[in-house]
Amino acid sequence: MTATFLHTMVRITDPDRSRAFYEALGFAFERDMDIVRNGEKEATNYFFSLGDADSVLELTYNHDGRAYELGTGYGHIAIGVDDLEGTLARLGEQGIEPERPPYQVREGGNYLCFVRDPDGYRIELIGRG
Repeated sequence: MTATFLHTMVRITDPDRSRAFYEALGFAFERDMDIVRNGEKEATNYFFSLGDADSVLELTYNHDGRAYELGTGYGHIAIGVDDLEGTLARLGEQGIEPERPPYQVREGGNYLCFVRDPDGYRIELIGRG
């Protein structure tokens, strides 16, 4: 099995302030991507690179105005896998099932799904094959 660390996602409440903070730490803003569901903008993802590593940080701003407690601000770790079905089968042998079957965020995109580690932390698995 080949696995690659992709990015960490953190929920934010003020995109401009967060961008300035992470840029001050040396992150380079790469791009943003709106998540639209049922014709409505639900969230915007902001991707940052660090050094030679592209898109290692994803800041997500949800447009519904919600606030977060420190414990709910952390979102997930994303892992790229060359065989999503095989990875899910191996996890299934440990009793770990995806939250829902693999899906695409946008047409033509990679298939992905979320699982929870034994402590309940969400891990995004992205098929890279």
